[in-house]
Amino acid sequence: MKLIRRITFILLATHHAVAADAPKPKPEFQYETEGIEVSLPTADEPKVTAFNAGTIKAAAKYLDDGAICWVREKTCVNCHTTGPYMSERPALTAWLGKPNDEVLADFVNSIPDKPTQEKEENGLKYYPGSYSSVWRSLGLAEWDKHVIGQLSDHTDRSLRDMLLRQSDNGAFVSYGEVEIPHITTDFELTLQAARAITAAPGWLTHLKNADLLGRVEKMKAFLRDAKPRNDYDRVLRLQLASYLPEVVTQRDRDAALALLFQKQHTDGGWSLRDMSALNDWHFTMSDTVVKIITSLPDAANPESDPYMTALAIVLLRQSNVPAADDRIQRGLAWLKREQRVSGRWWMDSLYRGNYSYITYIATAQAMTALAMCGEIR
Repeated sequence: MKLIRRITFILLATHHAVAADAPKPKPEFQYETEGIEVSLPTADEPKVTAFNAGTIKAAAKYLDDGAICWVREKTCVNCHTTGPYMSERPALTAWLGKPNDEVLADFVNSIPDKPTQEKEENGLKYYPGSYSSVWRSLGLAEWDKHVIGQLSDHTDRSLRDMLLRQSDNGAFVSYGEVEIPHITTDFELTLQAARAITAAPGWLTHLKNADLLGRVEKMKAFLRDAKPRNDYDRVLRLQLASYLPEVVTQRDRDAALALLFQKQHTDGGWSLRDMSALNDWHFTMSDTVVKIITSLPDAANPESDPYMTALAIVLLRQSNVPAADDRIQRGLAWLKREQRVSGRWWMDSLYRGNYSYITYIATAQAMTALAMCGEIR
């Protein structure tokens, strides 16, 4: 069945390549498979009247449905649906129940049997599939940590495959289009790799392979010494400090905390677009992405958004800022009043707005932030 869908996908892709100038029809659903239909996110979807157990349940269903649809209808591990599902959903097991085994199986089945070869395009060397290898490894590591409590053989294999896609400078390089967030700077992708090796139960502690240990040290050196490309890289050092505290100085932690507090809006939220100049998100920015971002109604003065608000709360909690802190409480209040009746947190897409996958990412991050503050029971 999956092979048939793959052939159909290729035929459709060929058709669209031939008819590139034809207007693309608006999709009917954000996610769809037999028995599941998830409507497209829209800015005018009503907000919840109150954040409660019912709206939490709706958010969990949205995350589960989206991930199941993706593995049944698509062919890749990605950074916008199954990636965030597997990186965030396992930690919510105690409150929401076990994540979907079908998604886990899809990740396990995607582990390649042999390493890939480095490529070079436009003067940039990279390993194809590096970002999907990182997200697959992270998801499997988080599943092991929160669902079964021990390292799995498939997680070990995925982590080893991931490290073999590391570039000479210690980074993981994602060549191609920017997808804000999650495919931006090399620092961000390498940070996710660091999260993967530290989340996998006992993996780093018991690692004996000299080559892999050397690659881990190169990763640490890159993360320690990389020059921040933007403020997003700067505040992400707070997350890095929670995974590999030895590579972040106290000075950098203090500076990142001060910067994050400075970026908070008066309404209690944060904005992702405040975190970087437009052309500093990635080594190359397509005209399409630039047009999407500059055409947003609040382009000149970005409003608070759920992804950055949730991420800011996560970073603060990882930095041991108490949940009772007024700045976190104002962020939580913003999140609670911005949830939509479908359970998700809608957000203007910063990449390919037709499906608004950033809404899925934002919802996954919002649930993590709320859980870290004792708001999911």
